[in-house]
This record gives sequence, structure tokens and C-alpha cells, in this order.
Amino acid sequence: MSNPDSHTNGTKDAPARVASSNWIGRIANLFLGILISLPVVFLAGFLVFATGIPRSETPPPRPADGIVALTGGASRISDAMDLLARNLGKRLLISGVNPATKPSELIRLTPEYEKLFTCCIDLGHQAMNTTGNATEIAQWARALGFRSLIVVTSAWHMPRALVELRREMPETELTPFAVVTDRMREAPWWESQQTARLLMLEYVKYLAAVARIRSEP
Repeated sequence: MSNPDSHTNGTKDAPARVASSNWIGRIANLFLGILISLPVVFLAGFLVFATGIPRSETPPPRPADGIVALTGGASRISDAMDLLARNLGKRLLISGVNPATKPSELIRLTPEYEKLFTCCIDLGHQAMNTTGNATEIAQWARALGFRSLIVVTSAWHMPRALVELRREMPETELTPFAVVTDRMREAPWWESQQTARLLMLEYVKYLAAVARIRSEP
């Protein structure tokens, strides 16, 4: 003999089971949508990042207190010295120089700027990466009382360099001077697998730097 209460309970529990199933389905669809959209957002951000990199050099609009060059790419040091020779800054810091490198070696590479080494160029040997560059530059600028800097680094490296520098010295005015290599100047980045790989790696590092800084108190 059947129990009338069991039929009543089963009827009452059915809407609850349906509601629970719908809720789980909505969560699964939301999770799936996020998984699908993440690569799209990532690639869209990369395209904005890559196409925003300048393919020609723009002179600084005005002089600054100092000039800083981050080592690691072609023409960065010579371009920074040229800006100093044009009186666009009072002193130049070359940040991230190998501790074994002596001023005489740099003079041999850029003999036309030899006089500047005796008066207006400082070498920083502490930085090992971009974060270290920012720390070294901030210490140098504060020691000299500089409130504005022209930042010299490769065009593809400039976005991350500015993120790190602004974290260390938000009170300082930073003017970028992006050094454009011949490879970036002569052909679009998507035509070279090597250039595309370089930009993708730099984009990932840029996102990591932004995320790290935003997560800090």
C-alpha cells in the first residue's frame, strides 16, 4: 500500500531539484563563457599593445632635469648621450651597466661623447632587471633633487619601464624617448615571427608588472 505522504513530498521536491539544476547550469555556462572570452581578451589586448608601439622616434618636447637610459637594447646609450649633448638634461644615468664594464669601454664605443663622461654621466651597476632599473633611477633622481626625467629605452620596452618607474617615483614627471630599432622601423611586426615573439613576451611581462603593482597595498 503506497504512502500518500511520499507522493506529496516527491511533488514538493521536484521544483527544488529543477531550480538547483538550472542554477548549476547557469554557473557552468558562465564559467565556460569566461574560459572562451579570456583568450579573446588577451589577444585583443596584445594587438592594442603591439600596434601602439611607435615606429619612429619623437624628440622630447622640452628639456628635463635629468636623462636616464635603461641598458639592454641597441642605440639606447648613444641616443641618450645625444640628448645630453643637446642640453636636454643636466646629467645622464646609464642604469643596469655590467659591474665589470668601465667608463673607458663605453668611451671607446662612443668617442664623440668622451667629454660628457668627465662631467655629466653616471653609471649604475645595481640593476639586474627593469624593476631594479626603476629602483636605481629613483635613488639617483632623488639624490640630485631631479623632478623630471627623459626616459630612454627601446620602444617595445617603454610601456613596462614607465609602469615600474611610476611605481617608484610617482612624483616625478617622466618623458619617454622610445628608441626604434631598424627591424621595427622597416617592417610591420606581424611580418617577422621573431619580432612577434618578442612583443608577445614583452606583453606578458607588462601585464605581470601591472598586476603586481595593482595588487600591492
